[in-house]
Amino acid sequence: DARCFQGPLDARRKQQTPNRYNMSFNPNATEWKPSAGAASWTPGAGFSTPAPAPAPTPAPAPAREESQGSEVDESDPLWQLVLKLAGNDRAKAMKMINDPDSLSQYPEVEALLESMPATEDDAMDTEEDWEKKGSDEQLASEMDQKMAIDEEKKPAPAAPKAKEVEDVAEGDPREHLNLVFIGHVDAGKSTLSGNILYLTDNVDKRTIERYEREAKERNRESWFLAFIMDTNEEERAKGKTVEVGRAHFETDVKRYTILDAPGHKNYVPNMIMGASQADVGVLVISARKGEFETGFDRGGQTREHALLAKTLGVSYLIVVINKMDDPTVEWRKSRFDECVTKLRPFLKSCGFIIKREVKFIPISGLTGANVKDEVSSSECPWWSKCVAKSENNTGVSTLMGLLDSLQLKGRDANAPLRIPVLDRYVDRGTIAMGKVESGTVRPGQKVTLMPTRNVYKVDAVWANEEPVKSARPGENVLIKLGGGCGTEDVLKGFVICTDPPCRAVTKLICHIALMDLPENARIFTAGFQSVFHACCCEEECTVTKLFETTNSKGQVNKNPRFANIGMRIICMIEVARTVPVETFDDMPFLGRFTLRTEGKTVAIGKVTKLPPRKDD
Repeated sequence: DARCFQGPLDARRKQQTPNRYNMSFNPNATEWKPSAGAASWTPGAGFSTPAPAPAPTPAPAPAREESQGSEVDESDPLWQLVLKLAGNDRAKAMKMINDPDSLSQYPEVEALLESMPATEDDAMDTEEDWEKKGSDEQLASEMDQKMAIDEEKKPAPAAPKAKEVEDVAEGDPREHLNLVFIGHVDAGKSTLSGNILYLTDNVDKRTIERYEREAKERNRESWFLAFIMDTNEEERAKGKTVEVGRAHFETDVKRYTILDAPGHKNYVPNMIMGASQADVGVLVISARKGEFETGFDRGGQTREHALLAKTLGVSYLIVVINKMDDPTVEWRKSRFDECVTKLRPFLKSCGFIIKREVKFIPISGLTGANVKDEVSSSECPWWSKCVAKSENNTGVSTLMGLLDSLQLKGRDANAPLRIPVLDRYVDRGTIAMGKVESGTVRPGQKVTLMPTRNVYKVDAVWANEEPVKSARPGENVLIKLGGGCGTEDVLKGFVICTDPPCRAVTKLICHIALMDLPENARIFTAGFQSVFHACCCEEECTVTKLFETTNSKGQVNKNPRFANIGMRIICMIEVARTVPVETFDDMPFLGRFTLRTEGKTVAIGKVTKLPPRKDD
């Protein structure tokens, strides 16, 4: 019984403990003197030395072993056999018992172990379960399976992955839309986003009550719905969104991802990142007296956000006139019409086709009126009449109903794959995050990363954090890239492609509309420097040549020396590093760009021509 030898083993270890000090004593010495450099020593304070003996002899050892043996079950057949094999040397027998592997060389021990019945206590107390298994051959086989590197079992970890790919869903058949909420600071974007999540049962009542208490402690009782989207302390303390917030909700018809963009002018680059992924823009306008004017006047973010939304490829723009329940408004139709009348000509100048691409709807983001359920006729008697007449291009009374009615075109699942990389991180491999703009991505697919032209294999695909067999255009995906891909090989702004890959250039010819200029440069000439924003890509650029300008009256000037605000320009731009782009006619989502400098959007444009391809 192996339990019988644990006590003797501990005793034997204690016996051998002094040996680690490597001390030796003179048996003929009559006194002991410490070294002159040694510290003071008091007898009994440390360990005790053995008494002087007439001659060194190992005689005490058998006595100690005998004392150890008193704890051994002398009637145990295994102990009797091992003691016999050790020639009645108890010390050697103890070593053999404490090393079960060494016993496998003795056929007598093996035969005895096979004849001994296994017990439950043996199975519990024996660490390696060698008695329960019945033979050392089984023990050796088990240990080989656990510790040896077996070439035949190397592909075994891959089996669950293959099974996972087989078991994952094909993907939700409902159409997916990305909604970006844009607008001036304090227009109510985060509050509206949070209320949509609450109304669609994506936030429970207890969480809302906790946010209400937290907002009341900050003396900002109306901010509690915004806390659903604004999660970090800085955003909650200032009441300003900094990063693009993400959330998901769904209806019976479609699935949606909310992109809550920051409204402050300091965070416009973050807003561009969110809007570049969006299919539908929700421009939130505050109807409160004074707030609409502040946001829409020159310097307000309403103008810049609407302009950027069109530039970045938003298919529809839904203009929600928020805060209609405010005491300064009280759902008056005159205020709603005033906001719509001022917005129409500006949105038309941004390039929107008002009758087809722009919808207007009054709401209250705080109370939820006209968000999921229509506002009561007692509060707003005129809205149902407007819906019946389809005024303001809106034939649906609520925001969510209007979103469900939108039909997007131009999504081609059979086109070459294009996924602009939004971000990347490491999680048991390199994971790239992005939106499928065209084509279909599947696990096992070979993809090319532009502009580096490196080829990798897609190991797995997730859509909204759920593994899928394939992802169609419009899906926000996570892609695990294999083939030795590291985080340094994937950067924000790269494009994941299939053959033929997109172009990677440093020079391009484009058509731009000059919207504004910085204070220190009041004319636009060759040599003008700014930041080139195309989809998720950001690069410094320089205007190298002006080919043509067209003023507001339609007058064309060939080879001009400069251009002014309001002109349309054909020019050549050179970027500092290679960027992946396409012409606007071939792939619009990779052919749009924005020029920004000193916190201003200077120009919007589209790529019209690229340098000829080099022969490989």
